[in-house]
Amino acid sequence: MLIAGAGMAGLVCAARARELGLRPRLIEKGTRPGGSMLLSSCVVWRHLEWEDFRAECPAGDEELQRLIWERLDDALAWLVSLGAQPVWEDTENPRTTGKRFDPHALTQVLARDVELETPLPEDAEAPLVLATGGFPRRLAEERGLLLRANPWSDGAGLDYAAARGAGLTDGMAEFYGRVMPAPPAHIREEDFVPLSQLYGRWARIFTDDGREITPAGVAWHESDLAQRIGPTAWFVLDDAGLAHAQERVDAARAVGGTVVDAAALPFETPPGARTAVHVAAAVTHTMGGLRVDTCARVLAEDDRPIPGLYAAGVDAGGVATGGYASGLAQALVLGLAAAEELAG
Repeated sequence: MLIAGAGMAGLVCAARARELGLRPRLIEKGTRPGGSMLLSSCVVWRHLEWEDFRAECPAGDEELQRLIWERLDDALAWLVSLGAQPVWEDTENPRTTGKRFDPHALTQVLARDVELETPLPEDAEAPLVLATGGFPRRLAEERGLLLRANPWSDGAGLDYAAARGAGLTDGMAEFYGRVMPAPPAHIREEDFVPLSQLYGRWARIFTDDGREITPAGVAWHESDLAQRIGPTAWFVLDDAGLAHAQERVDAARAVGGTVVDAAALPFETPPGARTAVHVAAAVTHTMGGLRVDTCARVLAEDDRPIPGLYAAGVDAGGVATGGYASGLAQALVLGLAAAEELAG
């Protein structure tokens, strides 16, 4: 049994496989385990109400959504049983429930016998679990966006499966992301969480040439803004907005981001505009990907499983199409499902 990718999905799959008596080989083409999980706030969550999950991700695969929604609580308890200590016992969000972990501590609990700097071989033998993190790097490069993810997640698993007849889901152009300070801001991996410019609901948003693109409403997670603004835009704040945003604006300025008086912009701004922050969209993980069933088996275009081929984490697509749901929850549950299917 070969598992490609040592982020949340791959680490979980390997740990569960060992529990079930299998002898997995876990490879990671990067220089460290942890994947994009290591760079996140590591909140693993689900919508509190099933109806809210469906309403927020209406184009997603309902069977996969139901699997994640129903299994996540037990999956989190399993993580805790391995020695993972939650930082938060719940999400502190009235819409969701879950746990937050320290990503470095969680990686230490899960990572064992990881073969680093080992790419997925073209002639890999079955059974193979693809857990390579989707294709955020490729999508970011194609669309001129920033990357807010593991730099090794470039679509290798997607390409491997597609070459063997795998079907793809809808939503291949969709991503979960964050609005970040635009270049020349210097953003390190450890800055991905604190530098997120999470105050778009209080801002007016303009393209670089001054066209207003402020939406009628902003989702609670603000990932919709990252998909809306394109490579760069301006967040323009009045005094009331700045009261909500000051800490994040100061953080953007501190790393070399462009923060100016709104009057200095080369286009007309709304009355009362006070401060403008140049921002950029950053891709964290992709929404589209390989078609899988609830056993994490990769499906061909005709819905038949491809023998010996599995996908977990965001290599599997179609869960949160049209909205946003926890990529780490998807990774945890599908990683467990793949290991359990292989163990029989």
